[in-house]
Amino acid sequence: MRKVFQFCAILVAQMLLLSPAFAQTRDISVHGDLLDRIAAIVNDGLVLKSELDEQMSSVEKRLLEQKVELPSQSVLRQQVLDRLVVQEIQLQRAKHVGLTVTDEQLNSALQEIAARNKIPFDQLPTALAAQGVDYKLYRESMRKELTLSTLRQRDVIAHITVSPHELEQYLAREQNAAANDEFNVSHILLSLPAAATPQQLEDISHKAQDVAARAVKGEDFGQLAIANSNSQTALDGGQLGWRKGSQLPQFILDLVVKMKPGEVSVPVRTPSGYHIVKLNERRSGEAAVIINQIHVRHILMKPNELDDDATVREKLAKLRERIVKGEDFAGIASTASEDPGSAPDGGDLGWSGPGTFVPEFDKAIADLKPNEISEPFKTRYGWHIVQMLGTRTYDSTDDVRRQKAFAAIRESKADEETELWLRRLRDEAFVETKM
Repeated sequence: MRKVFQFCAILVAQMLLLSPAFAQTRDISVHGDLLDRIAAIVNDGLVLKSELDEQMSSVEKRLLEQKVELPSQSVLRQQVLDRLVVQEIQLQRAKHVGLTVTDEQLNSALQEIAARNKIPFDQLPTALAAQGVDYKLYRESMRKELTLSTLRQRDVIAHITVSPHELEQYLAREQNAAANDEFNVSHILLSLPAAATPQQLEDISHKAQDVAARAVKGEDFGQLAIANSNSQTALDGGQLGWRKGSQLPQFILDLVVKMKPGEVSVPVRTPSGYHIVKLNERRSGEAAVIINQIHVRHILMKPNELDDDATVREKLAKLRERIVKGEDFAGIASTASEDPGSAPDGGDLGWSGPGTFVPEFDKAIADLKPNEISEPFKTRYGWHIVQMLGTRTYDSTDDVRRQKAFAAIRESKADEETELWLRRLRDEAFVETKM
């Protein structure tokens, strides 16, 4: 079936290229101008020359602003085209699995961007226009970025496992100051084919040695990354940005802890290829985390076909009255609550810090005193009554450290797993370049 789609895609592309209506789309009654061409056929989709030119212009502008010397036009064009091809493959996969970004999710992301830039959300289009950016195109670009991020979360991050042993090893290693330090790192990846021949291995190994030697001699690392790296960070000059040591892949951490800022590593081979690492900067420090916690229990009831909101609210009000008169909250919660997670524990939600509950829940219980029971209130999950059992100031440094450890281990695996995942997608796709 894939071959049929590929054949159809090629046939359609050829027909379009040969068609006078496509090859010379004309403004009626005026001289003809070529509007667009195909840069690459990707499965049953296309990358257009206009997209390639637009991205080329954007990348060139950014690199010039960063004072990075541009590689040759042919090298830069190939890097940009490769990125667009991989992006198109991912977008096709997202569509295939039914992954979409809603307008609500998109607006939420744009609101965050506006807030970070201290711009009212309704003034964002004007602010972008002042910089020569079309708001509609910006929204669609952001929608693509969110789609790709969500797809990566679904296909890569969600499948990365962290064992208890890895977690304990990480925490033990974190006692080392290097794990708490932060590193600003750049890297170059020379990827290996999935079934590389001995000759390919030798050629890529020699190329990695050559690129590393040029970097050590003082050639601009960012330019070398743009011209040679197969990583998704290539057009960013290979920059990984600031990462805690424990968030870096172990092979990179092993390198940078022994390096001084400005130094370049020897090539290191992993399953995804040969990596060359440069340490740009290093910094350290971690403070204790003290938070205010609350201990609450609740009873949850949900509206259904028989009981509307008013009925459920009335039922909860009667349960509250029984508890106020002396009946056991835990006993009622264990039989009446529709929260499967807490009902067996008498509705107990344990000690919780800021951000644990949804905003409407936090707001409803904000002024409760110890042992006080709230009036019925509604959240997105249903109707609740809540009893405040206590408050405390808590040193959550260890808890936060474990949470960060879990996230860091997963993140340290994510770069390598993402590169392997993208390589698999690329190898499985039909791609024919036309430029």
